[in-house]
Amino acid sequence: MRRRLANAYLSSLVSISLVLLLVGIAALLLINSKNVSDYFKKNMRMSVMYKPEVTEQQALEHQPELNSMPFVATSEFISRERGEQEMKAMLGEDFLSVFETSPVPVSVDITLKPEYVTADSLEVVTKAIGKSKLVEEVVFQKTLIDALNTNLGRISAFLMIAIVLLLFVSSVLIGNTIRLNVYDKRFTVHTMKLVGATKGFIRKPFLVKSAFMGLFAALIAIIMLVALLFVLKRELPQLFELFTPGMLLVVMGIVIASGLLICVVSTYFLVGKLVSLDKSELYY
Repeated sequence: MRRRLANAYLSSLVSISLVLLLVGIAALLLINSKNVSDYFKKNMRMSVMYKPEVTEQQALEHQPELNSMPFVATSEFISRERGEQEMKAMLGEDFLSVFETSPVPVSVDITLKPEYVTADSLEVVTKAIGKSKLVEEVVFQKTLIDALNTNLGRISAFLMIAIVLLLFVSSVLIGNTIRLNVYDKRFTVHTMKLVGATKGFIRKPFLVKSAFMGLFAALIAIIMLVALLFVLKRELPQLFELFTPGMLLVVMGIVIASGLLICVVSTYFLVGKLVSLDKSELYY
């Protein structure tokens, strides 16, 4: 029985820790959703491709006009030579050998203000830029932008579904753990009932133990969350900078509160239900 009880506590602890880790990740995304979305949108690039006859000087003179447009955040001039180097990196050193003249046009890469990175706004943007007689076309990854606008919401929804499923699993495991715990102390519980102990008095030691389990699970989840943030800092340092210390403390508070809530509330109702059973019903 002691071994089964220890295994049950361990299973519950692991399950609750995973739930709380997802709660922490979801809280990070939800609290900072606009900043995270803006970060990706600010890094989306559009290439303004000029006509073959347009010189680099003409493109440079047109760049301030692009910068003055209300939707442009930044712009970067791409010379024909730089464009050729980038094409060589992608297609190989010999790709120019089949052309009599360089097919690579002069271009300007621009980033948009986040509020303009939507399907409707991008059509307006491309039309406004394309009005210039110097511009051949405006190139951007439409599928990537569409995926960005839809997947951020899907990620949040997926996390919420995963949290609900893990909450269900955790509640089942907590229920089994409490049943084993009550069974292990069945004679003590029965004696307390015989001498008139109230449900609240009987619940108290179970609730205290459950609260400690919730705090321990929250601590494990916070350690895993911090480890993930260190990985994020190494791989995407600019994105990591969006998460301020104050916001991280709020998320840790949410994780701790969730751990206590999951364990204590589940224990409160389950112990109350089990203690209400007759002695003959409690052990079947």
